[in-house]
Amino acid sequence: MRLRHIEVFNAIMLTGSVSAAARLINVTQPAVSRTLQHAEIQLGFALFQRAKGRLTPTTEALTLFPHIERLFAQLDEVQRLATSLRGGHVAGELRIVTVLALSYEVLPRALARFKKKHPDIVVSVEALHSPQIVSTLMLQEADVGFVFSALAHPSLTSEHLADSAMVCVVPKGLLPARQLKAGRLSLSDLASVPVINLDARDPVGTRLSQACREAGVGLNSYVTVQTYHAALAMAHHGLGVALVDGCTAVSADRSKVDVLALEPRIAVPVQALRLADKPGSVLVRAITQAIQREIQQVVAGVPA
Repeated sequence: MRLRHIEVFNAIMLTGSVSAAARLINVTQPAVSRTLQHAEIQLGFALFQRAKGRLTPTTEALTLFPHIERLFAQLDEVQRLATSLRGGHVAGELRIVTVLALSYEVLPRALARFKKKHPDIVVSVEALHSPQIVSTLMLQEADVGFVFSALAHPSLTSEHLADSAMVCVVPKGLLPARQLKAGRLSLSDLASVPVINLDARDPVGTRLSQACREAGVGLNSYVTVQTYHAALAMAHHGLGVALVDGCTAVSADRSKVDVLALEPRIAVPVQALRLADKPGSVLVRAITQAIQREIQQVVAGVPA
């Protein structure tokens, strides 16, 4: 299929008719019909069944469509990258992408420090999941990204900033005073209480699952969440023990919960990412150093 065939096919799949497809891609109806007919001749099979002015996709068309959708998503990325390359970005602007957990306490503190030295710099911040952060950096839509995990990508440079650790956020009254006084909980201690667990696909959730397997412990996962602050909120409402990173635990309301160390220690590495072939700017270096300093302060104040 040629690109024009693909464009017409996609438009018809989205709209359901030749006339609507023609309006969508701003061409005439006869042009759409001719292009569709030519595509079907080249392919050697029909893409649509015609009935009462409507086009119903054939089995072959339905099989092709998911691949076409992925192709258009890639074309959109190419367009976004071209736009970024053409326009660059405003001098005096810093574009940051970060995992959500760092956006609540660590990044705001770092930005407050950064703004004292760079008051005229315009900063944009977007909180994303780690794969989206990689994609955004690759498209040159951000200058630096901050993630929880040692991501390896040939086009990105990764800088280790600090190691936080997983901790237990325990609702008041859930555990006896004897356990709280110890200041730490083991995985086996958690086997008998409700736990707010992390999605196993999350980098930190993966480490937790591995540690449980190695310890031969099955957690009583009352709720599974995808973000650390969702876990923290559940603990605030007494639903169970939240297993979160130390940076998230800084936001814990100590009138509602206690924060205890977890044994064995599960490290949560914090990494700064940027394009490997693009020198780090003074601004990127400044915000990275500010983030590193704040994380180190957080780690020093969280049970470990």
